[in-house]
Amino acid sequence: MRGTTTTVERRSIVRGRDLADYSVRNPRGEDLGTIKDVVIDANEGCIAYAALSFGGLMGLGDKLFAIPWAALQYNAADDVFVLDVPKERLENAPGFDKDNWPTTAEREWLTGMYSHYGYTPYWERRQER
Repeated sequence: MRGTTTTVERRSIVRGRDLADYSVRNPRGEDLGTIKDVVIDANEGCIAYAALSFGGLMGLGDKLFAIPWAALQYNAADDVFVLDVPKERLENAPGFDKDNWPTTAEREWLTGMYSHYGYTPYWERRQER
């Protein structure tokens, strides 16, 4: 991974700013965009989602999509993140304008986003432990 990475008991520790502009592809190798940022839920102490830039031309008109962090798998061989989602599902996903990010970790909005990708919201997974 770019930047500072340390392996501790099979876990990678990565600085958030080092994730910006990482390429994201689906398993077929199709480009799905780039990670623009990660959003932290400070109350829960975990990553709420990654903001993925998809669409537009040369960064203009891009729409951002909230992606459950658990949906992204790092591929060290290609130095990219893999998101096992067809482009069509991503194109139809709820997104937001890059100048108007959601301002809260609103559970209803986050639940819809996690459901769209077929993942259990992080706060529900924490309760199961």
